This record gives sequence, structure tokens and C-alpha cells, in this order.
Amino acid sequence: MRSGHCLALFIFSLSMSHEILSVLEYMEKEKGISRADMITAISGAIATAAQKGVNAGQDIRVDINPRTGSLKAWTRLTVVDSISDPTVEVHIERARAEKPDAQIGEVIEREVDPAYLGRIAAQTARQAIMQRIRQFEKDRIYDDYKGLVGDIVTGTVRRRERGDLIVDLGKAEAVLPPRERVPGEDYSPGERIRCLLLKIEQSNRGPDLILSRSNMNFIKRLFEVEVTEIADGTVTIEAMARRAGYRTKICVQSSDPKVDPVGACVGARGARVKSIVRELGGEKIDIIRYFADPMKQLEEALRPAIPKNVKIDERNRRIHFEVEESELSIAIGRQGLNAKLTSSLLGWKLDIGKVEKEEKTFDGKVAQAILGITQIPGIEDELAARLVAAGFVSPEAFVGVADSDLLDAGFSEEEASSILSKVGSFLEA
Repeated sequence: MRSGHCLALFIFSLSMSHEILSVLEYMEKEKGISRADMITAISGAIATAAQKGVNAGQDIRVDINPRTGSLKAWTRLTVVDSISDPTVEVHIERARAEKPDAQIGEVIEREVDPAYLGRIAAQTARQAIMQRIRQFEKDRIYDDYKGLVGDIVTGTVRRRERGDLIVDLGKAEAVLPPRERVPGEDYSPGERIRCLLLKIEQSNRGPDLILSRSNMNFIKRLFEVEVTEIADGTVTIEAMARRAGYRTKICVQSSDPKVDPVGACVGARGARVKSIVRELGGEKIDIIRYFADPMKQLEEALRPAIPKNVKIDERNRRIHFEVEESELSIAIGRQGLNAKLTSSLLGWKLDIGKVEKEEKTFDGKVAQAILGITQIPGIEDELAARLVAAGFVSPEAFVGVADSDLLDAGFSEEEASSILSKVGSFLEA
């Protein structure tokens, strides 16, 4: 039974108590509006409407029996010895005819037939009652949900309205706007959905419950639900950065040295974090240990890439560092996402460069080879340079070399014998 239909029935016949009772029961069970509040609203609306209709100027009191729904009405008159306004006054003599002990200044009531209040009064009352009902519902929705802002709520998708998803939370409907949805997610009417109750916005229609799945606090609340150590305060979330639908980075630390904060969040065989990832439709989650030192936090956040040549500009909160060319794509991430999330996580701007490798010239290679030969005891720079020029660029190059090979390279018999003796001793050492 719809509330408007119930009201229409009893408004057209104000004396029909069972119709009023139907309204009271419907509002109490379906809308959560107490019977006492509804009676106050209905009786007040009827009296006010009657005073503006055919009974204009009269002081009307309306009473509704909460158990039976029966409606009674009275007109209130002040006892006077000289009448100036017959709509609200009654002469003392006439008043004593009805009530022998009536006194001047006293207010007496005369019961009137509810039907006498008039059809116009009934129509006006219906509008006033419907307005009060809407206000009751607005107030109830706000009171029921104001304490849940920032918490996770579960509902059922009902429909789409101008791009918004309308979600039934049971006692009220909420809105999941496009800006608060995760890219790639889509829901059909009838599907169950978990969201963060982001805020309550007041509008002309009443309080609008705004939901979110893209807000960073949605993931924080999921961790608080899944991870006992976060719920009891042993593990705390110190920093978060998120690109909804793609990746989230979260820094955690433990107040108990026996509790590994990362392990607690991951769970046995990854059960806890996997549950959250499933809820997020496969969004990647990086859980890292928190460090107050930005240098250590940078190293932790960039793994497996290793920052090198780090320079910290504390004044401008910038960190410049370099990584190996093979790790550059890891550090920056797809479309720069890893670098952006790491920057947001640390609260520092990041300048990422590539470690430059020096290209060795021919002379440089020769010099390095000579240096290697001079490691052999007894061989000086000049002799080492002759050996390198002959193609002997390292001690290992002499393996299998005979005196004749050195003689062919322009060395004397004495030099050849001495060189091979010294190299042999070096290689055997």
C-alpha cells in the first residue's frame, strides 16, 4: 500500500478511523516513522488546513486515537462577557448553558463533526501531511547514516539515472557518481556492491548519500576489515597512494617488534591481500614497510629497482636519483604511474635519471690491459706495454704459450724465459 493512496482515502472521509489507522501502520512499518510523530503531524496539518478553509479564523483542535485511529475535532472558544469575534469567542451566558461553572477568560471546546472541516481543508491537509512525511524521511535518513560516513556499506544496484548508479542500502537509496567509480567496473541492476559512504550532501530533495569505490579511504577501510592487526591498532597505515583501478601503494608499520606489518597485511599465503584485490577487481596493491627517512623509504618503494647517486633537496622537497638503464622502466612504470605513486607516497617530487656508462676508448683499453699485466711481480710498465702490443692482454693469455711464441713476437730468449717464469709463478699462486 502506498502512503499517498492511504492518505487520499482517509482525507476524503476524515471520520473513517480505519483508513487513518492504515496510514499510521504503513508509515510505522515501511517508513520507520513513529506513530506518535505521525499523529502529531496529521492532526496538526488537518487543524491548520481547516483554519485556513471554510473554518477560517477558528481555533481548531484535532485528536487521533493512536490505537484505533479514530479522529475527533473541536473548536476552541474563549468565554467573554462581550463578543467581538464570534469565531473564537462565546458569551458567558451561552457558555454556562453548556458548562455551568464556566468563567470569563476560560477556554471551552465544542466537538465538531470531522466532515464539517471541509473538503478544501482535507486537500490542504493532505499536502501538508505529505510534506511532513517527506521531512520525517529526510531526517530519519540523515540520523540513520550520519554515523556511517567513512565506513563501508553494502547495497544492491537498482538503476541508472543520468550516469549515476542508484544503490539500495535497505533503509535508503544512495548515489554512486561516475567520478567515484573505478575505471572499467560496471554493475547491472540486482548486483550486490560494497562502497565507502563518502559523505551526506544536503539538497532540496533532502540528504543525498554519496558513495565511492575510487576513494583511497575505501581501500584503507577494506584493510581495517580484513587485517585484525590494523583493526586493533598494532599495525598502522602511515601513507597511501592510489590510482583507482590500476595500482595502490601502502606504507605500514608495527608498534610490536614481534609483528611483521607487511606479513600481517599480506596474510597466510596472501589470503588477506588477495581478498582485497578481488574486491577491487584485480587492482595491484604494493605493501611496503614504512621508514621516516625518505632515502630508505625511496629504496623500499622502488624495489626491485635500486636508486643510485641520490641527491636530496630538502628545501624544495625534491629527490634526484639515477637507476640502471635496465631498471628505468620499472622505476618509472607504465605511463609514469609507479614514479607518480611513489612521489605521492613519500610526499617528495622525484627526478629520475639513467646511470651513464663511460665508453672506453682504444687507448683506455690498452692502458687497462697494461695495468693488468703489471700485476705480475717483476714485470714493469715498459715490458708490459710490449707484451700488450704483441697481443698478450692478460695473465691468462699466456696459458699454453712457449718461448718460441715470444721469440716470434720480438722478445729475446732471456726475456722470453724470464717472462714465462714470472707468469707461471703468478698463475700458480
